[in-house]
Amino acid sequence: MKTLALKYGCNPNQKPAEIRSVSGELPFQVLNGNPGYINFMDALNSWQLVKELKMALNMPAAASFKHVSPAGAALGLPLTDEEKRACFVEDIDLSPIAAAYVRARGADRMSSFGDWAAMSDIVDKATALVLKREVSDGIIAPGYTHEALEILKQKKGGKYNIVEIDPAYEPPALETKLIYGVEFIQQKNSIIPSAKDLENIVTANKNLPEDAKRDLILAMLTLKYTQSNSVCYVFNGQVIGVGAGQQSRIHCTRLAGEKTDIWYLKQHPRVLNLKFKENVGRPERDNALDLFVRRDAAEYELKMLPDLLEEVPARLTDKERETWLQGLKNVTLGSDGFFPFRDNIDRAAKSGVKYVVQPGGSVRDDIVIDSCNEYDMVMVMTGIRLFHH
Repeated sequence: MKTLALKYGCNPNQKPAEIRSVSGELPFQVLNGNPGYINFMDALNSWQLVKELKMALNMPAAASFKHVSPAGAALGLPLTDEEKRACFVEDIDLSPIAAAYVRARGADRMSSFGDWAAMSDIVDKATALVLKREVSDGIIAPGYTHEALEILKQKKGGKYNIVEIDPAYEPPALETKLIYGVEFIQQKNSIIPSAKDLENIVTANKNLPEDAKRDLILAMLTLKYTQSNSVCYVFNGQVIGVGAGQQSRIHCTRLAGEKTDIWYLKQHPRVLNLKFKENVGRPERDNALDLFVRRDAAEYELKMLPDLLEEVPARLTDKERETWLQGLKNVTLGSDGFFPFRDNIDRAAKSGVKYVVQPGGSVRDDIVIDSCNEYDMVMVMTGIRLFHH
């Protein structure tokens, strides 16, 4: 199959629409459903991310994509009991690839509503059981066990989009894009970061443990497939906050930092012990948790909490939030472009950032380095810009 006709393009009025292979057959099969134009953009971007994470770190990897950027990405490391409760998976025996997806979706469960899921490894029963419960548009993976495929085929009334990708497929070296009748051609961004790219430590603190190197590489690869400008925060093999597509880098840092804070606040005992009313669905629970922990939740928004919770306890005070967030430490911050001002570092410090990776190259690099030194951070300058459009 070299061409696949689609229902429509980005919007229903954009017809006709199709995808084509530039050389040979299309590198995937649609096993179920009828994926659309945006579905395939998410599928092919997310697949590249998890494939390269597996290549770089030799661990199962998963991503949760929305509108061609990751809401989260993660490696297949075990979850803490608190993380399992926050993601509503206490009752599932998670395999490494299932854990990777739970952690990827758990970064920002509100943004992952209706996501496209990507897995580096064959999807097993545990992963399918996790997905069965969530609102998701589709999945791409190199394969599926028989049990997993049958479970996933039952989603969305039998219309869940399931794509199997050829893991051996390599795209052409040149990429093309057509905008307003003008064709753009560029070399594919084939960089896969490794420990060798982390040798230029520019701060006074040069202590970079192996776990931090892993998280720096995870941050860089996630940014490689995130719409620019972008930054992301990473903790223990899990992206916990993504700021994508902002024109100002500080807005990326603030956005991702707020998501990071919310991720950690959801593990506060008072939040974990919230009791939901019977028949309250998972999306409504995610919305309620977000409202409960957000400092800026409006009064009209908070009015929905009594409809969702058996009892609405006192929300966290500013002091309680601040005290709890002090427990978040050794976080990694990655940026796809250089930091032009120290305000990014000042904001990052509020969310427990210890390790920073960025390309460098700003006329104010010295000021940014000095700000990292003030917080005893470790910063690596790679010389590798990772813009993605």
